[in-house]
Amino acid sequence: MKKSLTINPFPLRRCSGQALTIALLLLLTSMALKAQDSILTVDRIFNSGEFSQGRFGPARWQEDGYVLLEASKETPHARELVLYNPETGTSTVLVTAAQLTPEGAKRPLGIQSYTWSADRSQLLIFTNTRRVWRANTKGDYWVLSLEDNKLKKMGGEEAAEATLMFAKFSPDGSKVAYVREHNVYVEEVSSGVIHQLTHDGSTSMINGTFDWAYEEEFFCRDGFRWSPDGSKIAFWQLDASGVRDFYMINNTDSLYPRLIPVQYPKVGETLSSARLGVVSSAGGEIVWMKVEGAPRDHYLPRMEWAANSDEIVFQQLNRRQNTNKVFLGNVHTGDVTLVMTEEEDTWVDVYNEFYWIKNGEAFLWVSERDGWRHVYEVSRDGEEVKCLTDWPFDVMSLELVDEDGGWLYYIASPDNATERYLYRSKLNGKGKAKRLSPAEQTGHHSYQLAPDGAWAFHTYSNLETPPVKNLISLPNHQVKEVLVTNSGLHEKVNALSRQAVDYFKVTLEDGPTVDGYMIKPPSFDPSKKYPVLIYVYSEPWGQTVKNVWGGSGYLWHLMLAQQGYIVMSLDSRGTPAPRGRTWRKAIYGKIGIVNAGDQAKGLKAALAKFSFLDETRVGIWGWSGGGSSTLSAMFQFPELYHVGMSVAPVGDQRYYDAIYQERYMGLLADNPEGYTQGSPVTHAKNLKGKLLIVHGTGDDNVHYQNAEAVINELIFHNKPFSMMAYPNRSHGIFEGKNTSRHLRHLLTTYLHDHLPAGPR
Repeated sequence: MKKSLTINPFPLRRCSGQALTIALLLLLTSMALKAQDSILTVDRIFNSGEFSQGRFGPARWQEDGYVLLEASKETPHARELVLYNPETGTSTVLVTAAQLTPEGAKRPLGIQSYTWSADRSQLLIFTNTRRVWRANTKGDYWVLSLEDNKLKKMGGEEAAEATLMFAKFSPDGSKVAYVREHNVYVEEVSSGVIHQLTHDGSTSMINGTFDWAYEEEFFCRDGFRWSPDGSKIAFWQLDASGVRDFYMINNTDSLYPRLIPVQYPKVGETLSSARLGVVSSAGGEIVWMKVEGAPRDHYLPRMEWAANSDEIVFQQLNRRQNTNKVFLGNVHTGDVTLVMTEEEDTWVDVYNEFYWIKNGEAFLWVSERDGWRHVYEVSRDGEEVKCLTDWPFDVMSLELVDEDGGWLYYIASPDNATERYLYRSKLNGKGKAKRLSPAEQTGHHSYQLAPDGAWAFHTYSNLETPPVKNLISLPNHQVKEVLVTNSGLHEKVNALSRQAVDYFKVTLEDGPTVDGYMIKPPSFDPSKKYPVLIYVYSEPWGQTVKNVWGGSGYLWHLMLAQQGYIVMSLDSRGTPAPRGRTWRKAIYGKIGIVNAGDQAKGLKAALAKFSFLDETRVGIWGWSGGGSSTLSAMFQFPELYHVGMSVAPVGDQRYYDAIYQERYMGLLADNPEGYTQGSPVTHAKNLKGKLLIVHGTGDDNVHYQNAEAVINELIFHNKPFSMMAYPNRSHGIFEGKNTSRHLRHLLTTYLHDHLPAGPR
């Protein structure tokens, strides 16, 4: 008879004392490692890299598939362009690392971005880039000819390194236009002959690009456009000579301080003057558009060619930004024709892109004129305006116009303002909108669609689940290939000690209902009371209560929950949620008033609804507009909030830039009381709790001046507070080794010291 075989890794009855000790040590070590994996620390989140996301791309769709910039298989530390067929998965190398290596160079060009000529025979490469305010928009450009594999650097032999901006091929590929030192140039690719189209460029006369304010608030960077036939170039010219400089001081990079001037139009101050010109691509006389209205009292935030080479189409905003006019401009005479006017009592949003349809006889327009953000078809003369998405919900973004197939693709979320899904409907406005995003995937969906809408890169996540990126076919939304699993990140996150995030709604005492979420401690006991930390933004530029992966921000909040806090956030009126125009624009003229009041009312409603929230231990924190909201909460409602951590706040609304602040508050002369009562500095005398103010001294967006104004007022009223200045850091406070980790450790320590963690 055979004996059964039992495998026992620790045969205790037969092992020696030493073996038993080793076994126990291994077991305890394993348990300790598992416990360590489940608990977050500042270092794990901001200093280890263990929660990094996987990457895909950058990838671009074109008619025959998608192109990836991939690591070369032949050349170490180099990348090459590879074309993929989404149907078969087969790939073809389009441009090798060897082709990207200039003659005599030791290594290939590093590609920051690239553009094909229309016939795909040439590649325009952007490399050796430099940061200009927010983005790397200055660098070197090279043209690669795929016919003879020769590389040619643009700009001429005398061009300084990394000085070209926004280079792009002419439609026939024979020329490249670019901006250098605020002038527009056209260079013939074959001969190298350069035509200078503008000659007055300077620090104050800006051709083909934009000043700080246009870039920051209208996202305007590339300031010129080739005509469809390649004969002309339309461009912006900004005269910033009347805009005052704001000086930042760099005290740390040299023995003596260095002044950094920024042309920055604050509220009520002189704006840059903008105008639109059209010039032959060979140079010559410039035709300026004859736009009515004082140039320094209006903005020209968008311009494109109007589906032909004889007219441009552009938008003109008045300074109050409550009237947006769409014009057609004759490029031969400069005469302009008014097509349509968008007007509101509050503000109107700039429409980002013109989609011309019906061979240029009509274009698509997005408007809130009926209370929802809808897509409209507008005839070229503006006489006919037809709503194409006539349903009671907002179109958050228009993703694709498939005129051949007759479809509109867009992001919307009719039933839940915290989520985002892909919808499509008929381009003729008939039928119903259909959701394409899977019903079982609750959360946030984003897409990069192929030109015909048949394929897309799809990214899905929710607040607790890291993103997964797939190649999908549409409209059936079938997964063809998993591109980024983030499996390692998922494992790390799933191993964390946590509870599911609770989404909830509370009704304010004066009527509206607001969305919120809370992150509870893993060992949450509803019979006890927990300290509350509120994460806030609450201005028109951001929404905090979104069911989307929050990255390091979510992990830091989860870490605090693990330590015994309930982290909560509320979206008050005025946030850009898909809840209709009335919701979004209730804040007009009353930033710092309506949102501060809603946040306080929301907190009171949550305290009444959830008995486990400790009303004696309430903290609040936020960044930028959230930093301002934190100050408003601490100063206007000192009986509700006990600890505040304000990062990079606007302390006085008059100190912020004119485009943003006047858009949402109106002109200073028309609303002086709103500016005063909405500014945190006005109420600083009311501070009772513990307050930490953090600001970067090199913040070109929200100037360090804002922190100093609040600090001065607190000193005047003998109010104790804490503050931290980060030398030469910008608005994101990330420059320099260890900065992000240091800031989060500072916030964590301050919270521990002044808002005791744990249940009572």
